[in-house]
Amino acid sequence: MTYGKKLRESIAGPGTTPLIGVYDMYSASIAAKHYDGMFVSGFGFAASYYGLPDIGFIAWPDMVAFVQRLRGAFPHHHLLVDIDDGYVDPEVACHVVEGLERIGASGVILEDQKRPRRCGHADGKQVLPLEEYLEKLHKVLETRQDLVVVARTDATDEHDILHRAKTLAATDADVVLVDGVRSIEWIKRIKDVVGDKPLLFNQIAGGKSPRLSLGELSGLGVDVAIYSTPCLFAAHEAMDSALADLKAADGRLAEVDPASGIGVKASTTLLERNIARGRLSPEGVGV
Repeated sequence: MTYGKKLRESIAGPGTTPLIGVYDMYSASIAAKHYDGMFVSGFGFAASYYGLPDIGFIAWPDMVAFVQRLRGAFPHHHLLVDIDDGYVDPEVACHVVEGLERIGASGVILEDQKRPRRCGHADGKQVLPLEEYLEKLHKVLETRQDLVVVARTDATDEHDILHRAKTLAATDADVVLVDGVRSIEWIKRIKDVVGDKPLLFNQIAGGKSPRLSLGELSGLGVDVAIYSTPCLFAAHEAMDSALADLKAADGRLAEVDPASGIGVKASTTLLERNIARGRLSPEGVGV
């Protein structure tokens, strides 16, 4: 079974499929223990690989190389990849989609933003003329073999949001994403216009969208939920706290609890899963 078909079947199944945002191989190694699906977040990748905000700095060869490393370590997990606007040019978008499918990505998200682009939950977003985006989307859809394609709009005008969502739902895209949805009422309105087309919801800490459980999302008819930055923001907070404690202790490392603490042994054990035979099944989670 192809990776695209596996993800498509998960989306079509009961409940809301969660995909956890990862930003490097270490965060992916932790996420893989708990969930069977990952989201390769543009926000997280721009932050971790370049130390830059998510405003269009990502070069597609860097993203493809990262996904290749992920697939090598995690052959049984869903991998949904954020390819932003397809790196501007439709031909580049198609080339990237071919490459990602060849190395085992499960799906991609293609947005309709103009450059300079922004994180989906930031202010100041601008969108391409709809026909221009549709031309790019159709080329990508014609290029993919079985890769899941998520059509994403970053429209902010209320009429335009619904018009674009309905238009995207009428294409051969597998899933529709309206990013930066501000309320449950708007999720319902979007669901009404996309009809039977699967709907994706993006949650990011401190973002514009409400914090909802998978059960709540399922009740709203949402088929997929991506969590863009839980690993990145948790790491930020933990590292900042650990280094503040280290400074306060005059450079003396804290003692590691041998049963539950994170030290050399726990870290090495985590990483050994990525080379062990029969690795990669999330603990207690079916794939």
